[in-house]
Amino acid sequence: MSYKAPRGTTDILPEDAKKWQWVEETIKQVCNKFHYEEIRTPVFEHTEVFQRGVGNTTDIVQKEMYTFEDRGGRSITLRPEGTAPVVRSFVEHKLHGLANQPTKLYYFAEMFRYERPQKGRMRQLNQFGVEVLGSADPAVDAEVIDLAMTCYQEMGLTSLKLVINSLGDKESRENHRQALIAHFTPHKHELCSDCQTRLQNNPLRVLDCKQDRDHPAMQTAPSILDYLNEESEAYFEQVKDYLDNIGIPYEIDKNLVRGLDYYNHTAFEIMSEAEGFGAITTLAGGGRYNGLVEELGGPNTPGIGFAMGLERLLMALEAENQVIPVDRSLEAYVVAVDEQAQKEAVMLVSKLRKHGVQADKDYLGRKMKGQFKAADRYAAKYVLIIGENELEEQTITVKEMSTGEQATVAKDQIIDVMKEKCVGGREHE
Repeated sequence: MSYKAPRGTTDILPEDAKKWQWVEETIKQVCNKFHYEEIRTPVFEHTEVFQRGVGNTTDIVQKEMYTFEDRGGRSITLRPEGTAPVVRSFVEHKLHGLANQPTKLYYFAEMFRYERPQKGRMRQLNQFGVEVLGSADPAVDAEVIDLAMTCYQEMGLTSLKLVINSLGDKESRENHRQALIAHFTPHKHELCSDCQTRLQNNPLRVLDCKQDRDHPAMQTAPSILDYLNEESEAYFEQVKDYLDNIGIPYEIDKNLVRGLDYYNHTAFEIMSEAEGFGAITTLAGGGRYNGLVEELGGPNTPGIGFAMGLERLLMALEAENQVIPVDRSLEAYVVAVDEQAQKEAVMLVSKLRKHGVQADKDYLGRKMKGQFKAADRYAAKYVLIIGENELEEQTITVKEMSTGEQATVAKDQIIDVMKEKCVGGREHE
């Protein structure tokens, strides 16, 4: 039998893992500048967290969740998205009671969705996300968008488009909901089966349908912007003003609704306009979700957040020909000529590592020539040679591979010398 990774999943091999590490580290640095802190939640939750938090009428809950019953008869779901688990944790640990508010959080997490796999969209996917809980200030909406845009810009992406919309408050949404039902009902039987169901349960989702996007009724559908009450309209104007003030260009898309039930007021997506990126251009999406904390048993607490797919981010970097600065070289490779030298090599490698030097050695019993070839394959910056003369004279020969220059270093000084060359060199980069 040939064993392969399950459909919709992939292995991230060491060469690519370095790219992921660079992406994640770059994002963490941005989060630190914005004063956001990391949170980690379980990979699975009680199913009710997503049913209540995401919404029973969404495609995620109805079609895409990996749900199973555990041995105790409890319904468990592998997390399909990150907001509901973070809000559940916020409520459970009473983070709303902390003195410093709002609570600003970020996460890196694997998500699981049962959908048709395609390039950049897997059944096991990786997301970075941000959640801000405890503030209804429209300036926070602008800050969250700014953080997302900054992440992309820090990695060199330029072909970006930000689209925004307002979904309004509860009153505005209800008025818009009734207008959508009245608009689409005469065309109900022309729509896909999903939209026929959505029309009664969640008509806003009809606007997000990929199958019926070219139906004439879509082009004439009533816009939420025409149903915003005075308060919602003022809120949206403030968000746009803040974006203007900090210099973030945007377009307004009246049909942008997002796919989850908990959104209200600000909704946004960031898209790639890079040539050859693909038909699905969305890189990140999010919005405000006042009311979600209450749905999961907490106090009245406003919130806003977004999630970006890391697979799609890497695709965008490739589409814009951005070279990820990954250093695949090894700092020090220790070459030993015989059994006694091997014992010294083991001790030397261990000491180098403990003092911050990246080091390795041969473990396959290669001859000296083979060890030098291995050092070349690892792109070692320095080769430390322990031969008969070195054993006798208590020295180490240090060869700088880029220049071929060699120096003899006393055994008791080798750690200090290599720390200066490697650790000191990193600090001055």
